[in-house]
Amino acid sequence: TRPEFGIALLEFTEAVVGLILTAILISYLPTMYSAFSRRESSVTLLEVRAGSPPSAVEMLTRAYRIRGLDVLIGLWEEWEAWFAEIEESHTSLPALVFFRSVKAERSWVTASGAVLDAAALYASTLDMPRNAQAELCIRAGYLALRYIADFFNIPYPVNVQRGDPISITREEFDEAYTQLQAAGLPMKPDRDTCWLDYAGWRVNYDVVLLSLAELTMAPYAPWSSDRGLTSMRGSLSHIKNA
Repeated sequence: TRPEFGIALLEFTEAVVGLILTAILISYLPTMYSAFSRRESSVTLLEVRAGSPPSAVEMLTRAYRIRGLDVLIGLWEEWEAWFAEIEESHTSLPALVFFRSVKAERSWVTASGAVLDAAALYASTLDMPRNAQAELCIRAGYLALRYIADFFNIPYPVNVQRGDPISITREEFDEAYTQLQAAGLPMKPDRDTCWLDYAGWRVNYDVVLLSLAELTMAPYAPWSSDRGLTSMRGSLSHIKNA
């Protein structure tokens, strides 16, 4: 009868759709694992360069002590490409955002923050010839984090200006400056200008970095997951209203 035929057709259609969905999911698994593996290779290697948890100050200090600061030029190129890749993979396969590293103390978010801060300190504070690659790395980084945040409808300031407040305090920056100076790195003498220049870079990724750290429940790392976004917003509101 027609009703029975209709029911059978519906059941057959459901079974076929289920098989198709299963096949699609299975085909995605190698793609997801491959993207995850490439992401984690760089995160793992960063521990050698920046310590655990990753620190921008430690990254710059180790580079200077072991091979010299010129080695960072190639590193900025590598991480510019890394940021471009996670922008594509983490928006087309958003589940990757929540895939955690094998070791609990590692995170792609805190690794991003350490590299971006190291590049920002390099560009603003170290007394080195201007290197466009460091600045391109920063731009690639904050654009990647913003596009990932856009997928999850995470708000962040877009039209930021030099001088806008950031979550890093002047005291924290001064401490980093002193540590780098004590390690023998060449430092620009005008600390006030260095602070303004560093903050001018950081403001591009400050809120979005902290937001993704909260979203992924990233492990502790200085200048990224060590400060809550909620309390940071309260501090910034206090600064703006002062």
